[in-house]
Amino acid sequence: MISQLLERFRRPGALAFTADFGSASQWVAGRSWAYPDGGPVNPGDDKLDHLVDDPSYSRSGLFRATRRPDGNWNTGLLTTEGSSDDFMLRANDVLEARVRLPEAAGAWPAIWTWRDGGQEVDVFEYHPDNPDLLELSNHVRNGGSRYFRDPGVAPGAWVDLKVKFGADSVVWWVNGTRVFADRRGVGRRWRAYLIVNLSISAGRNHPTPDPAVSEISYEVSELRVYRS
Repeated sequence: MISQLLERFRRPGALAFTADFGSASQWVAGRSWAYPDGGPVNPGDDKLDHLVDDPSYSRSGLFRATRRPDGNWNTGLLTTEGSSDDFMLRANDVLEARVRLPEAAGAWPAIWTWRDGGQEVDVFEYHPDNPDLLELSNHVRNGGSRYFRDPGVAPGAWVDLKVKFGADSVVWWVNGTRVFADRRGVGRRWRAYLIVNLSISAGRNHPTPDPAVSEISYEVSELRVYRS
């Protein structure tokens, strides 16, 4: 218990990145090589997304999705990949973020990493049909994952997230409490770009939005990276 308290309040390192979602030098909107051909659609991943670069879908930190006549949804996505700043996370960086979870079924918000077809660590994923559950995953080096349940996780709730991308273990904190260490890590040479987005589920694994719903959103009010 004492070691966890000390870890909670220990300074994470020097500030290396503060997200300004409106900055064109930090972020590229509406395309990502994590999607086939850079987007705009990704049906193979059970998504109804149609990525758009309209700033009203992402640049304020409010990530929006709106229904299209063709059955897909215009969705907001930002990535540091391809930006002039070209920011990449490194092994042992610490990311902190504050998010307001969406309420509508079909919403699929996430903060994650990507580079060259992989290097994916999911800071979080969320589906309101599992209202108290966050998905925390490391897809690098056969890393682990955890379905974390907590009463503080709920549709519309504000949640504080912290992840250390450790070379030997990726560690997650939720609302100040350490909740998972995968004991696999990302390796000392790991580098990856950041992605922040709102996807819409296509129904294979989670329900699609109710037909009466035409707009969905979630918010990221803060995102910082510290480097030791």
